[in-house]
Amino acid sequence: MTPQKAAAPRTVTQGALAHSQILDAAEELFYQEGARSSGIDAVVKRAGVNKMSLYRQFESKDDLLKQYLQRRDEKFLAYLHASLDKHPGQPRRQLEQFFTDLAARTATPGYRGCPFVNIAAEFPDTEHFARQMVAGNKARLLATLTELAQAAGASDAPGLAAGLALLIEGAYTASQTYAPGNSLLPALPLVAKILLDAALPANT
Repeated sequence: MTPQKAAAPRTVTQGALAHSQILDAAEELFYQEGARSSGIDAVVKRAGVNKMSLYRQFESKDDLLKQYLQRRDEKFLAYLHASLDKHPGQPRRQLEQFFTDLAARTATPGYRGCPFVNIAAEFPDTEHFARQMVAGNKARLLATLTELAQAAGASDAPGLAAGLALLIEGAYTASQTYAPGNSLLPALPLVAKILLDAALPANT
């Protein structure tokens, strides 16, 4: 009798590694192609795991979306504070630096705008958990802008923060609607400076 070949050993992806691979895959797909249009099959294929592995780590696609948004929120806050930390104790310089960095970021190849704006466009129901998480991210950004405006000496810190927040949201949208190489996004630091000059005391 011809001896049977031993079955090839099955590749087992450990829980923590599988969780990371699946979340990485979801992050790429949800950001580049949209959360609604990216099905579970596409996620597991990109992650290199099977559906059983996914459902061991995530209760549902909603759970996966929730963890995607949590990770994106953490990444945004890390990006924001990395920018502000370039000028500790100098709130005006911190605000100016953020817009300089945002102008550079929006020009990065493959940039698809703000992931929270993208999610908001996909989920029209404002009571949906994803929209609630979007609102939470934007509220944290606005709170940070308000604190910096106050520290910089603005007489109307909430008003300045609102103007800067609108400028940020406009930049996110323009990064997707205007052709690459447009003149709008490089103007971000100048427009921010105009707002700061108008709202802050001289010599700040």
